[in-house]
Amino acid sequence: MRRIADLGAAVIGTGFIGTVHVEALRRIGVQVRGVLGSTPERGAARAEALGVPRAYASLVELLDDPSVDAVHVTSPNDLHLPQAKAVLAAGRHVICEKPLAMTAAESRELVELAAQSGLVNAANFNIRYYPLNQHAHDFVSAGGVGDVRLVTGRYFQDWLLLETDWNWRLQPERGGALRAVGDIGSHWLDLTAFITGHRIVSVMAELTTFIEARSEPTGPVETYATEVAAETVSRDIATEDSASILLRFENGARGAVNISQISAGRKNSLQYEISGSAASVARDSEQPDQMWIGHRERPNEILIKNPALMEAAGRAAAALPGGHVEGFGDTFAAHFRAVYADIAAGRPSDRPGYPTFADGHDEMLVNDAIAESARLGRWVDVVRDAVPIRAMTGETS
Repeated sequence: MRRIADLGAAVIGTGFIGTVHVEALRRIGVQVRGVLGSTPERGAARAEALGVPRAYASLVELLDDPSVDAVHVTSPNDLHLPQAKAVLAAGRHVICEKPLAMTAAESRELVELAAQSGLVNAANFNIRYYPLNQHAHDFVSAGGVGDVRLVTGRYFQDWLLLETDWNWRLQPERGGALRAVGDIGSHWLDLTAFITGHRIVSVMAELTTFIEARSEPTGPVETYATEVAAETVSRDIATEDSASILLRFENGARGAVNISQISAGRKNSLQYEISGSAASVARDSEQPDQMWIGHRERPNEILIKNPALMEAAGRAAAALPGGHVEGFGDTFAAHFRAVYADIAAGRPSDRPGYPTFADGHDEMLVNDAIAESARLGRWVDVVRDAVPIRAMTGETS
């Protein structure tokens, strides 16, 4: 067993999420050896800005660095498969952003390769790691709401509200066939399956593109940038701005979710409400330290995040005492603490508590059913194939 402080990591991608990975790794004591940017020049500039000791000129150079034990893949979606494959082939542990790949066939390949390698593999569904989401999983698993019957919610953002808003995620060849669902809907779908302990088995989906043409800047664009570029070209848009999805869960529960990247004023609002036979629980990510617990015959409750009052998984994810808000960046640190405990041991535990490539693949299968349902205009079952490791949607760290 090695010490986490002796482990080295490299991060592929130097944009918004890559930067969050670097900062979270530092928080948990992992040594960030270097970063790989989209170009050597961008990598060098970002390494200097972040205080990272090295900018790699290529993936080959990164993987030739013997001080790197694990690699974080935070590049655009079309690069996940080739980069994660190369990392595994080089004998390094890998943490990959979601969606895991462009297609379920690609994610299946990654699950198989990871299983054969014996290396730690994780899909970055960091939203699970808000302390109250971890608490909710334990609470529901222990029967706190009774039998789960209804799962509803939304994930709304507004950063693609205007026709002048642009990002590589708008390009199907880079982001995949599903945009709003693949980018943010995947978090909601994974999270509710994790909290309830029940996988989604059927879907009925409508996908809508309101902005059918957008202005693409001729120069580089940062995620969430609001400046309007002086020079642009018009691009037709084939991916969805919003989605409305009905759900059936494996225990018979029903659900409904709305996904949007064009809801003005909503910066990052992930809401869910889980209604059971005995009680309900609800949470909104814009109020990260509060959870509502609903009752029929006694007053409702508001649980303010407090390790002393939460279940074991919630306590493990919390790094700060009650009254001290933990937000988006903190979820990465909590997630990485769980992942790097296995990396320090040199192999995945028998039942990893963190989301693995198998979880990432399972969510890709749900996405496939959503896309097919929208195309056919009817209910579609999620077709699950045999993979070496079953998705552990009900396990905790």
